[in-house]
Amino acid sequence: MEITLITIFTLGYLAITLEHSLKIDKLIPALAMMSILWALISIYHLPVFEVDTLLRELKPSHVEEVLLHHLGKTAEIIIFLLGAMTIVEIIDYFDGFATIKNFIKTKSKKGLLVIFSILAFILSAIIDNLTATIVLITLLQKVIKERNTRIWFAGLIVIAANAGGAWSPIGDVTTTMLWIGNKVTTVQLILHLLIPSLVCMVVPLMLATTLPAFKGNITVDLEEKDGDTNKYGATMLYLGLSAIVFVPVFKTLTHLPPYVGMMLSLAVVATFAEYFSSAKINITSIDAEHEEYSSHSPVHSSLSRIELPSILFFLGILLAVAALESLGMLFEFAGGLNAAIPNSDIVVMLLGIGSAIIDNVPLVAASMGMFSETIDHPLWHFIAFSAGTGGSMLIIGSAAGVVAMGMERIDFFWYLKKISWLALAGFIAGSLTFILMRDFIL
Repeated sequence: MEITLITIFTLGYLAITLEHSLKIDKLIPALAMMSILWALISIYHLPVFEVDTLLRELKPSHVEEVLLHHLGKTAEIIIFLLGAMTIVEIIDYFDGFATIKNFIKTKSKKGLLVIFSILAFILSAIIDNLTATIVLITLLQKVIKERNTRIWFAGLIVIAANAGGAWSPIGDVTTTMLWIGNKVTTVQLILHLLIPSLVCMVVPLMLATTLPAFKGNITVDLEEKDGDTNKYGATMLYLGLSAIVFVPVFKTLTHLPPYVGMMLSLAVVATFAEYFSSAKINITSIDAEHEEYSSHSPVHSSLSRIELPSILFFLGILLAVAALESLGMLFEFAGGLNAAIPNSDIVVMLLGIGSAIIDNVPLVAASMGMFSETIDHPLWHFIAFSAGTGGSMLIIGSAAGVVAMGMERIDFFWYLKKISWLALAGFIAGSLTFILMRDFIL
């Protein structure tokens, strides 16, 4: 039966990886394999276990209990992401991200590269690397009209965004998973990963400034007006970003799960959004008579723009991995892996390289089931770094890369030839920095 279950998971995983070739949204195979795996466990009464992290052993349990436990952990991540996505959409509703254009005062390509890289690094740590990439490439399209020049900038934005997302508990889905799963704490994560992530961004940036693509100036008029801007845009931008940053503070003060703080932040941002808006509608109402007014409610409008396919994908993939974890497969695999490769640094770096090829969400989900190290063990910090930054090595290796690929029609092989070596240099430099800091400083 184990072979059957692994085969189902492998086929589902393959379908997720090849979603663009198959033209099937990755949520479909994720939900299908999750349902089939748990159905087979129940039908054939397969023994399920919980991992005792203290004793490092498997404890027998019941299917209903285990499934409810994993559903609860998955729901924490999903509700957290829903809150964060809604806040970002509310900011966008008021055109808040247009405020960022005010930071751009130079026409030098090198200067622009530095500004965009820094913005990507900071923004991705707050609003996640995917959203930061969308915002900055949209801005890039307004600043640089020539596409051949623009795709070089887009490639470096992807590297900087992934590096920025790695050191923040709210910067990348995988890092958020480790944070919510009580594998890392905010302070220790920042302490261990801020400098390696900065190195991972700075090294490719310095190498890129020597390339011909970033010589000279752009010819576009930076003073060009895009039309009327929302007078509340800047206020909502700073309020929304502050509200998201507040979440780790709330968790530290109350010791409650992060989604509770995110819901409070959403409530505050939504209150201001409704106040600034002229809407006169009860957002909980779905009556047809209110339909014509729905676009006037920033909260209602933002909720309707949430990327639900991504939410359902997380539900499917996390519970699918949880099925293998509950059967004790990941625990046994980890034991075999540690026996074959005793050096955990090599294992984690291979995980990072693997995240460039396949989705890093199931990779990290699997690693959380494989290893039983205590909270804030350096292994978890290194996994967060590797999974977050390793995806930059291929354009399809991260959500930020995929969205950049779509927005700028970046060719896979162009990225492989022009950008991948920069990402690899950053990944190796950042990994070595992490290992040196861990062994000699922290």
